[in-house]
Amino acid sequence: MNITVIGTGYVGLVTGTCFAETGNQVTCVDIDSEKVKRLQNGQIPIYEPHLDVLFERNLKQGSLKFTTDLSEGVKNASIIFLALPTPPGENGAADLRHVLDVAGKLGRIITDYKIIINKSTVPVGTAEKVRYEISKNCKTEFDVVSNPEFLREGFAVDDFMKPDRVVIGTKSEKARSVLSELYAPFVRQGNPIYFMDERSAELTKYAANAFLATKISFMNEIANLCEKTGANVDAVRIGIGSDDRIGKRFLFAGIGYGGSCFPKDVQALENTSSEFNYDFHILKSVMKVNESQKISMFNKILDHFGGDISGKKIAVWGLSFKPDTDDVRESPSIHNIMEFLKAGATVSAYDPEGMSNTKKILGDAIQYGENAYDILNGADLLFIATEWSAFRTPDFGKIDSSLKNKLIFDGRNLYDLQQMESKGYTYYSVGRPLVKQNKK
Repeated sequence: MNITVIGTGYVGLVTGTCFAETGNQVTCVDIDSEKVKRLQNGQIPIYEPHLDVLFERNLKQGSLKFTTDLSEGVKNASIIFLALPTPPGENGAADLRHVLDVAGKLGRIITDYKIIINKSTVPVGTAEKVRYEISKNCKTEFDVVSNPEFLREGFAVDDFMKPDRVVIGTKSEKARSVLSELYAPFVRQGNPIYFMDERSAELTKYAANAFLATKISFMNEIANLCEKTGANVDAVRIGIGSDDRIGKRFLFAGIGYGGSCFPKDVQALENTSSEFNYDFHILKSVMKVNESQKISMFNKILDHFGGDISGKKIAVWGLSFKPDTDDVRESPSIHNIMEFLKAGATVSAYDPEGMSNTKKILGDAIQYGENAYDILNGADLLFIATEWSAFRTPDFGKIDSSLKNKLIFDGRNLYDLQQMESKGYTYYSVGRPLVKQNKK
């Protein structure tokens, strides 16, 4: 099939590349001419495991192309995916300007039947708005479909190629038939394609992310209670995660969720609820808990030093909001670093992939290391903010010889408490007992 993907962010680039991988002819359209030139030259602007192999192969064989010309990009397409940004506005609502602007342009361009698919995460009712914008000037038949993505950054290629489920919102039998054929190669193992109305599909995406965010915030609340009562959140997690009604995933305590999806989607769903005069109490609590959880470790550091960290040097491991991505949007690490700087501390940081994007936010306000260990020299403590695999089994000998104090604040609970005690560390984690330094 001939497919056009409008927008080359995380979702658009993965979507276009993966469809090309299954034999389709894909053209990706973006208004950023410099970005398009880099993509045409084989330069991927994001870090996503396994994407480079598929991208290079399909670019080389000509099944994946890039252009800034919208008219040329959609001319031969039978399916057009909208993978455009929908950032939160001042009131938390998803900003649909980019989506509706492109929809209006499509209405003036298309001259034969097209299926226009919202791949962007959009509020309930967006398909109807897109349909209206296109119909203002369109003289031909078309369908507008909601097809939300469920891609995890760091696993996006695997999630697209082997989806747990595909959700398609459409009342059109014609669109249903075409999209069943399009997605057939991705569900050969029997995973389902769920067809539903457009509004239900739109709400499904928000509901899924909001529920996962709720699990995270709930577990962080349990962790905070564990610290008050002397319980260990690891034991509680195992105890409740074995119940198949609850499940084991998204029960790890930490310093909150971040990224481009959860914060934005929870906020947007709460805003949608308000528009329909429904007070979504749980979502308000989820957001409130997450905001306070992000800097919970900063407060522990402040308490440890008697409320004053001015002049302290803090080494930070991890800048991206999660491992296996370079995305630092709404990263708890960045929130903490900003608090450190406000309090008069200096910061040195290392992340395997996230330093370039961090520099766009913090510039030279902090120091950046070439590896995980050179930032430790002369630091008063180590703060772990992202659970990269490289941080899970570190060389403690190098840590010991570099830090001023054997002091670690772990926002991701990477290390065993007994191990840290045996190594003589003062070790703060989330929802677990404090390990105090052995000063023998």
